Amino acid sequence: MVVTGEASGDKHAARLIDALRQLDPASDWQFFGSGGDEMRAAGAKTLVDIRELAIMGLFEVLRALPRFWQVFKQLRQAARAQHPDAVILVDWPEFNLRLAKRLARDGHRIFYYISPQIWAWRTYRIRTIRRYVEKMLVILPFEKSFYERHGVEVDDVGHPLLDSIRIKRSRAEFAADYGLDPSRPIIAFLPGSRHSEIRYILPPLLETIARLRETHPDWQPILPLARTLSRDEVATVPGLTIIERDTYDALAAADLAIVASGTATLETAIIGTPLIVVYRASELNWRIFHPLIRVPWVGMPNLIAGHQIAPELLQGNLNADRLSAEICRLIEDPLQLAAMREALGKVREALGSAAASDRAAAAILKQLREKKK
Repeated sequence: MVVTGEASGDKHAARLIDALRQLDPASDWQFFGSGGDEMRAAGAKTLVDIRELAIMGLFEVLRALPRFWQVFKQLRQAARAQHPDAVILVDWPEFNLRLAKRLARDGHRIFYYISPQIWAWRTYRIRTIRRYVEKMLVILPFEKSFYERHGVEVDDVGHPLLDSIRIKRSRAEFAADYGLDPSRPIIAFLPGSRHSEIRYILPPLLETIARLRETHPDWQPILPLARTLSRDEVATVPGLTIIERDTYDALAAADLAIVASGTATLETAIIGTPLIVVYRASELNWRIFHPLIRVPWVGMPNLIAGHQIAPELLQGNLNADRLSAEICRLIEDPLQLAAMREALGKVREALGSAAASDRAAAAILKQLREKKK
Protein backbone atom coordinates (compact mmCIF):
# COMPACT_ATOMS: atom_id res chain seq x y z
CA MET A 1 0.00 0.00 0.00
CA VAL A 2 1.41 3.39 -1.05
CA VAL A 3 -0.09 6.66 0.18
CA THR A 4 0.72 10.19 -0.94
CA GLY A 5 -1.33 13.33 -1.42
CA GLU A 6 0.82 15.71 -3.48
CA ALA A 7 2.23 15.95 -6.99
CA SER A 8 5.85 15.57 -5.89
CA GLY A 9 5.00 12.56 -3.72
CA ASP A 10 3.15 10.95 -6.62
CA LYS A 11 6.30 11.21 -8.73
CA HIS A 12 8.59 9.77 -6.04
CA ALA A 13 6.13 7.00 -5.18
CA ALA A 14 5.93 5.93 -8.82
CA ARG A 15 9.70 5.65 -9.07
CA LEU A 16 9.81 3.64 -5.86
CA ILE A 17 7.17 1.26 -7.25
CA ASP A 18 9.22 0.79 -10.42
CA ALA A 19 12.36 0.16 -8.36
CA LEU A 20 10.66 -2.47 -6.18
CA ARG A 21 9.53 -4.35 -9.28
CA GLN A 22 12.97 -4.16 -10.88
CA LEU A 23 14.84 -5.29 -7.75
CA ASP A 24 12.46 -8.18 -7.11
CA PRO A 25 11.00 -9.16 -10.49
CA ALA A 26 10.07 -12.67 -9.33
CA SER A 27 7.45 -11.36 -6.92
CA ASP A 28 3.94 -10.58 -8.11
CA TRP A 29 3.92 -7.00 -6.84
CA GLN A 30 0.55 -5.30 -6.50
CA PHE A 31 0.19 -1.70 -5.36
CA PHE A 32 -2.82 0.32 -4.25
CA GLY A 33 -3.48 3.46 -2.26
CA SER A 34 -3.60 7.22 -2.85
CA GLY A 35 -1.80 8.89 -5.75
CA GLY A 36 -2.09 10.41 -9.19
CA ASP A 37 -1.17 9.96 -12.83
CA GLU A 38 2.43 8.91 -12.11
CA MET A 39 1.45 6.12 -9.72
CA ARG A 40 -1.23 4.90 -12.11
CA ALA A 41 1.33 4.83 -14.93
CA ALA A 42 3.52 2.68 -12.66
CA GLY A 43 0.67 0.18 -12.32
CA ALA A 44 -0.78 1.18 -8.94
CA LYS A 45 -4.51 1.20 -8.30
CA THR A 46 -5.29 4.63 -6.85
CA LEU A 47 -8.38 4.50 -4.67
CA VAL A 48 -7.98 8.23 -4.03
CA ASP A 49 -6.78 10.80 -6.57
CA ILE A 50 -4.42 13.50 -5.30
CA ARG A 51 -6.22 16.19 -7.31
CA GLU A 52 -8.92 16.11 -4.63
CA LEU A 53 -6.38 16.66 -1.86
CA ALA A 54 -4.19 19.58 -2.99
CA ILE A 55 -5.16 21.79 -0.03
CA MET A 56 -3.01 23.81 2.36
CA GLY A 57 -3.74 26.19 5.21
CA LEU A 58 -5.61 25.72 8.46
CA PHE A 59 -9.04 26.96 7.41
CA GLU A 60 -8.83 25.44 3.93
CA VAL A 61 -8.11 22.08 5.56
CA LEU A 62 -10.88 22.58 8.12
CA ARG A 63 -13.40 23.13 5.34
CA ALA A 64 -12.19 19.96 3.64
CA LEU A 65 -12.15 17.83 6.81
CA PRO A 66 -15.19 15.73 5.87
CA ARG A 67 -13.48 14.69 2.64
CA PHE A 68 -10.18 13.96 4.40
CA TRP A 69 -12.00 11.88 6.99
CA GLN A 70 -13.74 9.95 4.22
CA VAL A 71 -10.37 9.30 2.53
CA PHE A 72 -8.87 8.21 5.86
CA LYS A 73 -11.62 5.65 6.43
CA GLN A 74 -11.46 4.47 2.82
CA LEU A 75 -7.72 3.79 3.00
CA ARG A 76 -7.96 2.12 6.39
CA GLN A 77 -10.73 -0.18 5.14
CA ALA A 78 -8.69 -0.99 2.02
CA ALA A 79 -5.71 -1.93 4.17
CA ARG A 80 -7.87 -4.20 6.31
CA ALA A 81 -9.36 -5.85 3.22
CA GLN A 82 -6.13 -6.37 1.26
CA HIS A 83 -3.62 -7.07 4.07
CA PRO A 84 -0.57 -5.43 2.41
CA ASP A 85 2.91 -6.74 3.25
CA ALA A 86 3.99 -3.15 3.76
CA VAL A 87 2.45 0.31 3.95
CA ILE A 88 4.71 2.93 2.38
CA LEU A 89 3.82 6.50 3.30
CA VAL A 90 5.33 9.15 1.02
CA ASP A 91 5.66 12.70 2.38
CA TRP A 92 2.21 14.35 3.08
CA PRO A 93 2.81 14.38 6.85
CA GLU A 94 -0.38 15.97 8.19
CA PHE A 95 -2.39 13.06 6.84
CA ASN A 96 0.19 10.28 6.76
CA LEU A 97 1.35 10.55 10.36
CA ARG A 98 -2.23 10.09 11.53
CA LEU A 99 -2.66 7.19 9.12
CA ALA A 100 0.60 5.63 10.35
CA LYS A 101 -0.71 5.62 13.91
CA ARG A 102 -4.00 3.96 12.98
CA LEU A 103 -2.59 1.40 10.53
CA ALA A 104 0.25 0.42 12.86
CA ARG A 105 -2.31 -0.22 15.61
CA ASP A 106 -4.20 -2.36 13.09
CA GLY A 107 -1.05 -4.49 12.77
CA HIS A 108 0.42 -3.16 9.52
CA ARG A 109 4.13 -2.53 8.95
CA ILE A 110 4.80 1.14 8.26
CA PHE A 111 7.65 2.57 6.17
CA TYR A 112 7.97 6.32 5.70
CA TYR A 113 9.71 7.66 2.58
CA ILE A 114 10.57 11.39 2.53
CA SER A 115 10.54 12.70 6.05
CA PRO A 116 8.18 15.27 7.51
CA GLN A 117 10.19 18.39 8.28
CA ILE A 118 9.98 17.83 12.03
CA TRP A 119 13.56 19.11 12.36
CA ALA A 120 12.16 22.51 11.27
CA TRP A 121 8.93 22.74 13.22
CA ARG A 122 6.59 20.72 15.48
CA THR A 123 9.43 18.46 16.61
CA TYR A 124 7.13 16.70 19.07
CA ARG A 125 5.89 14.59 16.15
CA ILE A 126 9.04 12.50 16.55
CA ARG A 127 7.15 10.53 19.23
CA THR A 128 4.58 9.33 16.68
CA ILE A 129 7.30 8.32 14.26
CA ARG A 130 9.36 6.49 16.89
CA ARG A 131 6.35 4.51 18.04
CA TYR A 132 4.56 3.66 14.80
CA VAL A 133 7.06 3.77 11.90
CA GLU A 134 9.22 0.70 11.40
CA LYS A 135 11.80 2.51 9.26
CA MET A 136 12.33 6.06 8.02
CA LEU A 137 13.87 6.52 4.57
CA VAL A 138 15.25 10.05 4.52
CA ILE A 139 16.52 12.15 1.63
CA LEU A 140 18.36 15.17 3.07
CA PRO A 141 21.97 15.02 4.30
CA PHE A 142 21.27 16.16 7.87
CA GLU A 143 18.15 14.04 8.54
CA LYS A 144 19.81 10.71 9.36
CA SER A 145 21.67 12.02 12.40
CA PHE A 146 18.51 13.78 13.60
CA TYR A 147 16.52 10.54 13.64
CA GLU A 148 19.36 8.51 15.10
CA ARG A 149 19.55 10.96 18.02
CA HIS A 150 15.87 10.30 18.66
CA GLY A 151 16.10 6.50 18.51
CA VAL A 152 14.37 5.96 15.15
CA GLU A 153 15.55 3.29 12.70
CA VAL A 154 16.59 5.24 9.62
CA ASP A 155 18.38 4.94 6.26
CA ASP A 156 19.66 7.88 4.21
CA VAL A 157 18.84 6.96 0.61
CA GLY A 158 19.75 10.25 -1.11
CA HIS A 159 17.37 12.60 -2.86
CA PRO A 160 14.98 11.13 -5.49
CA LEU A 161 14.94 14.38 -7.45
CA LEU A 162 18.42 13.48 -8.66
CA ASP A 163 16.78 10.55 -10.47
CA SER A 164 13.72 12.31 -11.81
CA ILE A 165 15.06 15.60 -13.15
CA ARG A 166 15.88 15.29 -16.83
CA ILE A 167 16.48 18.18 -19.23
CA LYS A 168 15.37 17.14 -22.70
CA ARG A 169 16.30 20.11 -24.85
CA SER A 170 18.39 23.24 -25.04
CA ARG A 171 17.28 26.76 -24.23
CA ALA A 172 17.10 27.54 -27.95
CA GLU A 173 14.93 24.48 -28.63
CA PHE A 174 12.63 25.26 -25.70
CA ALA A 175 12.30 28.89 -26.81
CA ALA A 176 11.47 27.85 -30.37
CA ASP A 177 8.71 25.52 -29.15
CA TYR A 178 6.99 28.32 -27.22
CA GLY A 179 7.63 31.29 -29.49
CA LEU A 180 10.22 32.85 -27.18
CA ASP A 181 13.45 34.63 -28.05
CA PRO A 182 16.46 32.86 -26.46
CA SER A 183 18.52 36.05 -26.67
CA ARG A 184 16.16 37.89 -24.28
CA PRO A 185 15.71 37.20 -20.54
CA ILE A 186 13.28 34.42 -19.64
CA ILE A 187 11.81 34.56 -16.13
CA ALA A 188 9.88 31.56 -14.75
CA PHE A 189 7.12 32.00 -12.15
CA LEU A 190 6.12 28.91 -10.14
CA PRO A 191 3.27 29.76 -7.73
CA GLY A 192 2.89 26.25 -6.28
CA SER A 193 0.85 23.11 -6.85
CA ARG A 194 -1.96 23.54 -4.31
CA HIS A 195 -5.16 25.50 -4.86
CA SER A 196 -4.54 27.54 -1.72
CA GLU A 197 -1.07 28.50 -2.97
CA ILE A 198 -2.57 29.67 -6.25
CA ARG A 199 -5.06 31.74 -4.26
CA TYR A 200 -2.48 33.58 -2.15
CA ILE A 201 0.80 33.44 -4.10
CA LEU A 202 -0.27 33.82 -7.72
CA PRO A 203 -1.89 37.31 -7.43
CA PRO A 204 1.30 39.16 -6.37
CA LEU A 205 3.22 37.24 -9.04
CA LEU A 206 0.75 38.32 -11.72
CA GLU A 207 0.91 41.91 -10.49
CA THR A 208 4.70 41.74 -10.71
CA ILE A 209 4.54 40.32 -14.24
CA ALA A 210 2.21 43.08 -15.37
CA ARG A 211 4.55 45.70 -13.92
CA LEU A 212 7.63 44.17 -15.53
CA ARG A 213 5.88 44.00 -18.89
CA GLU A 214 5.54 47.80 -18.68
CA THR A 215 9.06 48.55 -17.51
CA HIS A 216 10.94 45.76 -19.34
CA PRO A 217 8.80 44.68 -22.32
CA ASP A 218 11.66 42.62 -23.76
CA TRP A 219 11.69 40.30 -20.71
CA GLN A 220 9.70 37.08 -21.21
CA PRO A 221 7.68 35.74 -18.25
CA ILE A 222 6.60 32.09 -18.30
CA LEU A 223 4.46 30.13 -15.84
CA PRO A 224 5.16 26.36 -15.69
CA LEU A 225 1.95 24.79 -14.45
CA ALA A 226 1.99 22.05 -11.78
CA ARG A 227 0.41 18.73 -12.79
CA THR A 228 -2.23 19.13 -10.07
CA LEU A 229 -3.60 22.23 -11.79
CA SER A 230 -5.31 22.89 -15.09
CA ARG A 231 -4.91 25.95 -17.30
CA ASP A 232 -8.52 26.95 -16.55
CA GLU A 233 -7.74 27.24 -12.82
CA VAL A 234 -4.98 29.81 -13.27
CA ALA A 235 -5.60 33.49 -13.91
CA THR A 236 -3.20 35.13 -16.35
CA VAL A 237 -2.06 38.50 -17.67
CA PRO A 238 -1.09 39.70 -21.16
CA GLY A 239 2.36 38.60 -22.26
CA LEU A 240 2.56 35.60 -19.91
CA THR A 241 3.26 32.21 -21.50
CA ILE A 242 1.70 29.20 -19.74
CA ILE A 243 3.82 26.05 -19.86
CA GLU A 244 2.12 22.69 -19.29
CA ARG A 245 3.93 19.44 -18.36
CA ASP A 246 7.32 20.89 -19.23
CA THR A 247 8.55 22.35 -15.95
CA TYR A 248 12.12 21.06 -15.93
CA ASP A 249 12.96 22.30 -19.42
CA ALA A 250 11.26 25.60 -18.55
CA LEU A 251 13.43 26.02 -15.46
CA ALA A 252 16.57 25.06 -17.34
CA ALA A 253 15.80 27.65 -20.01
CA ALA A 254 15.07 30.43 -17.52
CA ASP A 255 17.56 33.08 -16.45
CA LEU A 256 15.76 33.40 -13.10
CA ALA A 257 12.91 31.57 -11.37
CA ILE A 258 10.46 32.86 -8.77
CA VAL A 259 9.46 29.72 -6.87
CA ALA A 260 6.94 29.02 -4.10
CA SER A 261 8.59 27.45 -1.07
CA GLY A 262 8.51 23.67 -1.30
CA THR A 263 9.92 20.88 -3.44
CA ALA A 264 10.14 23.12 -6.49
CA THR A 265 12.86 25.22 -4.85
CA LEU A 266 15.09 22.15 -4.62
CA GLU A 267 14.24 21.10 -8.18
CA THR A 268 15.30 24.56 -9.30
CA ALA A 269 18.54 24.30 -7.30
CA ILE A 270 19.40 20.91 -8.82
CA ILE A 271 18.83 22.29 -12.31
CA GLY A 272 21.06 25.22 -11.30
CA THR A 273 18.75 28.11 -12.15
CA PRO A 274 19.04 31.18 -9.88
CA LEU A 275 15.87 31.67 -7.88
CA ILE A 276 13.89 33.82 -5.50
CA VAL A 277 11.90 31.88 -2.88
CA VAL A 278 8.41 33.23 -2.24
CA TYR A 279 5.54 32.29 0.03
CA ARG A 280 2.26 33.71 1.25
CA ALA A 281 -0.67 32.23 3.18
CA SER A 282 -3.76 33.68 4.76
CA GLU A 283 -2.84 36.14 7.49
CA LEU A 284 -4.36 33.96 10.19
CA ASN A 285 -2.52 30.83 9.01
CA TRP A 286 0.73 32.78 8.97
CA ARG A 287 0.21 34.10 12.49
CA ILE A 288 -0.55 30.59 13.74
CA PHE A 289 2.21 28.62 12.01
CA HIS A 290 5.11 31.03 11.53
CA PRO A 291 6.04 31.15 15.23
CA LEU A 292 6.41 27.34 15.18
CA ILE A 293 9.20 27.40 12.58
CA ARG A 294 12.61 26.72 14.15
CA VAL A 295 14.88 27.32 11.15
CA PRO A 296 16.24 30.63 9.81
CA TRP A 297 15.06 30.11 6.21
CA VAL A 298 12.18 28.33 4.48
CA GLY A 299 13.88 27.68 1.11
CA MET A 300 15.40 24.21 0.94
CA PRO A 301 18.52 25.36 -0.98
CA ASN A 302 19.28 27.84 1.81
CA LEU A 303 18.70 25.22 4.52
CA ILE A 304 21.00 22.69 2.87
CA ALA A 305 23.70 25.29 2.23
CA GLY A 306 23.49 26.59 5.79
CA HIS A 307 23.39 30.18 4.56
CA GLN A 308 21.21 32.26 2.27
CA ILE A 309 21.81 31.64 -1.41
CA ALA A 310 18.40 32.64 -2.74
CA PRO A 311 16.51 35.72 -1.51
CA GLU A 312 13.28 34.94 0.35
CA LEU A 313 10.16 37.10 0.15
CA LEU A 314 7.56 35.82 2.59
CA GLN A 315 4.04 36.88 3.51
CA GLY A 316 3.89 40.71 3.69
CA ASN A 317 7.21 41.04 1.89
CA LEU A 318 5.79 39.24 -1.13
CA ASN A 319 4.39 42.15 -3.10
CA ALA A 320 4.92 43.61 -6.55
CA ASP A 321 7.19 46.40 -5.28
CA ARG A 322 9.63 44.11 -3.50
CA LEU A 323 9.51 41.27 -6.00
CA SER A 324 9.94 43.37 -9.14
CA ALA A 325 12.85 45.22 -7.52
CA GLU A 326 14.52 41.92 -6.59
CA ILE A 327 14.02 40.51 -10.08
CA CYS A 328 15.50 43.62 -11.68
CA ARG A 329 18.47 43.55 -9.29
CA LEU A 330 19.33 39.98 -10.24
CA ILE A 331 18.57 40.02 -13.96
CA GLU A 332 20.66 43.17 -14.39
CA ASP A 333 23.62 41.70 -12.47
CA PRO A 334 25.14 38.75 -14.41
CA LEU A 335 27.89 38.34 -11.81
CA GLN A 336 25.33 37.84 -9.05
CA LEU A 337 23.48 35.27 -11.13
CA ALA A 338 26.73 33.43 -11.85
CA ALA A 339 27.62 33.38 -8.15
CA MET A 340 24.21 31.94 -7.32
CA ARG A 341 24.61 29.23 -9.96
CA GLU A 342 27.95 28.25 -8.43
CA ALA A 343 26.44 28.08 -4.93
CA LEU A 344 23.52 25.99 -6.19
CA GLY A 345 26.03 23.55 -7.69
CA LYS A 346 27.39 22.94 -4.19
CA VAL A 347 23.87 22.29 -2.91
CA ARG A 348 23.43 19.66 -5.59
CA GLU A 349 26.71 18.01 -4.60
CA ALA A 350 25.57 17.89 -0.96
CA LEU A 351 22.55 15.79 -1.98
CA GLY A 352 24.80 12.87 -2.92
CA SER A 353 24.42 10.53 -5.87
CA ALA A 354 21.41 9.44 -7.91
CA ALA A 355 19.46 6.16 -7.55
CA ALA A 356 17.60 7.13 -4.36
CA SER A 357 14.56 5.12 -5.44
CA ASP A 358 16.71 2.00 -5.84
CA ARG A 359 18.26 2.46 -2.39
CA ALA A 360 14.84 3.05 -0.81
CA ALA A 361 13.43 -0.04 -2.49
CA ALA A 362 16.43 -2.13 -1.40
CA ALA A 363 16.04 -0.96 2.21
CA ILE A 364 12.36 -1.91 2.23
CA LEU A 365 13.03 -5.33 0.71
CA LYS A 366 15.85 -6.00 3.17
CA GLN A 367 13.63 -5.07 6.11
CA LEU A 368 10.76 -7.24 4.89
CA ARG A 369 13.00 -10.27 4.31
CA GLU A 370 14.81 -9.95 7.64
CA LYS A 371 11.58 -9.73 9.59
CA LYS A 372 10.22 -12.80 7.80
CA LYS A 373 13.21 -14.82 9.01
